[in-house]
Amino acid sequence: MDPISDLDFFARLVTQGSLSALARDMGVTPPAISTRLSQIERRLGVKLLNRTTRRLAITQEGELYLSTGTKLLEQVQELERLVSSSRDKPQGLLKVNATFGFGRRHIVPALSAFRRQHPEVEVQLDLTDRPMNLAEQGYDVGIRFGDLPDQRVVGKKIASNRRVVCASPAFLAQHGVPKTPAELRALDCIVLRENDTAYGTWHFTKGKRHELVKVHGVMSSNDGEATLRWALDGHGIVVRSEWDVQPYVHARKLTRLLADWSLPAADIYAVYPERLNLSAKVRVFVEFVAAYLKQHEATA
Repeated sequence: MDPISDLDFFARLVTQGSLSALARDMGVTPPAISTRLSQIERRLGVKLLNRTTRRLAITQEGELYLSTGTKLLEQVQELERLVSSSRDKPQGLLKVNATFGFGRRHIVPALSAFRRQHPEVEVQLDLTDRPMNLAEQGYDVGIRFGDLPDQRVVGKKIASNRRVVCASPAFLAQHGVPKTPAELRALDCIVLRENDTAYGTWHFTKGKRHELVKVHGVMSSNDGEATLRWALDGHGIVVRSEWDVQPYVHARKLTRLLADWSLPAADIYAVYPERLNLSAKVRVFVEFVAAYLKQHEATA
């Protein structure tokens, strides 16, 4: 049973004026049209049309069915136009999730610029200390770092991002500059605790060489902004995202260390619940934020 389809069929039948005319239009036989009409009448329990050899006469119940049904069909068609247009034109509510530090510095201004270009999009940004379950919380898109272990989301890389080792010039002047990863064991380090996993082990790679260094964390936090602040204050050596520390490196408030060694990448992804067809607001925003980050990469 498909009431909308039945309404459309009945409206077309009345417009055509005969069973045979509608049959020709639909490419079926007149008996098939008669059978469909009879099925609708049986379902509704009323006679909609009085059929004669020459014409169709609509009953009072048929008039009511047609007049009210036509309005409903128009509303359904308008709804489908609105939904379909969302594939082409960004509009409606866009819910975005990002981490506090990167979200404040980069996603907030990116959304500001996005909103100016797409005024029909309403923006809702939630900043959290760790990634949220997008589907359960109803987010359209999230900004994540590193690998995506959640198979229920789809990720698009929007920016490259390296993790770097750095410390303040004052700290290095007092304690010396490490030349190898192993020397970090003898120095005060600031450790970020993430995702309830073991922390304080830093993984270094140089060509085919790999070194795992268990550092001594004189200060630690689950908040990246806190560890960065402590590094700027001279409390120790920290590993942070290049996007976080680059302004301070440019300003010579932090010094990069062990530049010939690399740490696991923390590339930036836009992720969204797995869907076959993305709405325009999500598709366009993901493209926009990737271009925005690329434009601002040199000063990140």
